[in-house]
Amino acid sequence: MSDRDPQPVERQLPTDEARDLLALVRDIARREIAPHAAREEDEGRFPREIFTLLSESGLLGLPYAAEYGGGDQPYEVYLQVLEELAAARLTVGLGVSVHTLASYALAAYGAKQQQVEHLPAMLGGGLLGAYCLSEPSSGSDAASLRTRAVRDGDSWVIDGTKAWITHGGIADFYTVMARTGEDGPRGITAFLVPGDAPGLSGAAPEKKMGMKGSPTAQVHFDGVRVPDERRIGEEGQGFAIALAALDSGRLGIAACAIGLAQAALDEAVGYATQRRQFGRPIADFQGLRFMLADMATQIEAGRALYLAAARLRDAGRPFAKQAAMAKLHCTDTAMKVTIDAVQILGGYGYTADFPAERYMREAKVLQIVEGTNQIQRMVIARHVAGPEGR
Repeated sequence: MSDRDPQPVERQLPTDEARDLLALVRDIARREIAPHAAREEDEGRFPREIFTLLSESGLLGLPYAAEYGGGDQPYEVYLQVLEELAAARLTVGLGVSVHTLASYALAAYGAKQQQVEHLPAMLGGGLLGAYCLSEPSSGSDAASLRTRAVRDGDSWVIDGTKAWITHGGIADFYTVMARTGEDGPRGITAFLVPGDAPGLSGAAPEKKMGMKGSPTAQVHFDGVRVPDERRIGEEGQGFAIALAALDSGRLGIAACAIGLAQAALDEAVGYATQRRQFGRPIADFQGLRFMLADMATQIEAGRALYLAAARLRDAGRPFAKQAAMAKLHCTDTAMKVTIDAVQILGGYGYTADFPAERYMREAKVLQIVEGTNQIQRMVIARHVAGPEGR
């Protein structure tokens, strides 16, 4: 790892409060997260104590209302916090993004009494959430999910299996999409399921290429009984809730991708300015200088794209197209930049002694989660050219 300290990202923040918030996040990232990232990822260790610290610091509910324990911050600010956390360790940045995604349904569609009862603990009480939409046989085609919830008096009984669940098996609450009616999107309903509900269990975590510290697992529902008071929104509204959550969640993935890419660029610059060959730093050679310039440009473009989408969201304007564009561009950028960072470090980039190889392995999953980049292209094309088969 380079001993050259990277320059902080120059950010345009809307308030002094936001600037103080980003300074706090950078301090936590520098002192508590980054120093342990490589070792804990290698060990496959999930840093639950970091999420407790983030909760105590008011960083797990930033875009939600203060009356429920949130931070009342615009997405423009929240996403830049995610970027800083992901640059220190993707497991943490992505974990905060997933927790925010899991909290969205209740915050946006829950009844007032539900919000009063549950949101304070979810946003600032040390709890950690998971979002349950995908299944072993329904990933991109999420509307074909099979997990079923059957009404039984004042409760629902849920049976089925969810797959690829971040925080699966360790979460304190799960936002679950289950079929309560007809096939297709109109038969799906959302539920808030406690992590200790009888009949709920997590499988062994998947053995992954990267992000080994972040557990990804199947979650099994075997007769899990949930009172109707934990149904979110109306019966049959679950798929619309899920898609609305994913629009915002994709911005979180975009911000995490830019954080990871920025970390890879910082590592590459630090190495290239210190490594000497033929009597001078390799950063003096035009081939490498142009690589660094392209990496920096793509990162800056990605940052501008996700922030533009965030500002649309904050203004209450449609942003689904821009969210898909941001997710697509930023995650493709992270993949390209991390590959180039490994190349710049040469043989050292291929070893675990430097973080570049970890960044490259981690970048790949960002092109897959919360809608593959092929799905993002489909979403964008529908906005640009209209629906297929007209």
